[in-house]
Amino acid sequence: MPAKTSGTIVVVGASSGIGAELARRLAHEARPVAVLARRGDELDALCASIEDKVGTTRAHAYVHDVTDTGSVEPLFERIEAELGPVDELHYVAGVMPEVGIDEFPTDRDEQMLRINALGCMAWSNAAARRFLARRAGHIVAITSVAGDRGRMDRPGYNASKAAQDTHLEALRNRLWRHGIRVTTVRAGPVRTPMTEGLEVPLPISAESCAKAVVRARDRGRAIVYVPGVWRPIMFVIRHLPSFLFRRMKL
Repeated sequence: MPAKTSGTIVVVGASSGIGAELARRLAHEARPVAVLARRGDELDALCASIEDKVGTTRAHAYVHDVTDTGSVEPLFERIEAELGPVDELHYVAGVMPEVGIDEFPTDRDEQMLRINALGCMAWSNAAARRFLARRAGHIVAITSVAGDRGRMDRPGYNASKAAQDTHLEALRNRLWRHGIRVTTVRAGPVRTPMTEGLEVPLPISAESCAKAVVRARDRGRAIVYVPGVWRPIMFVIRHLPSFLFRRMKL
């Protein structure tokens, strides 16, 4: 089992969905939790609901746009100055705009790459520098089963999640010998505002996903599929020959 941590937790993308549920769950650990997102009103409401639940101030709101990668370092410094050293980062921010099967929208592809991949890289890099200096820490990020293969649906989303996943693997390979853990959560479809109105297979609730994320962290897992049924499914899909895979409506 990994060593228990006691410092500040940062949750990036906490205003709704998985991030909000994750912040609620982490706030019960008697540690300060910095919750970050663009929507300040949503963050304030989240912090108030957490305070009502746990009976004290645990969650602290910081308005942040993950596409502004230049602001990550100063914001990280501010959080540590106000709440204490960070030893756990959860990156949950992500977008998946609608893309028609005959659309090739570079602007939406860029949006997904900046939020899903580059934002995660910026926060993970900032955390890695500090964790390496302290020889302790844990980076957790939610990617997607969509990053396992280049599906015909939403190429930009698939690419952004694959880039995110590969960067996390590289960090894990760099940092493990120094006692720093990196956990990649490859989630299947989750019922959140992002997937509202979509017909998706095997959906789970944001609360169930958040519970699985914390369990993966506690067990020190490197890669986990959520829910677990996606592991054998994606094993098969990853090994399908291209001439078969391209004929599947995935």
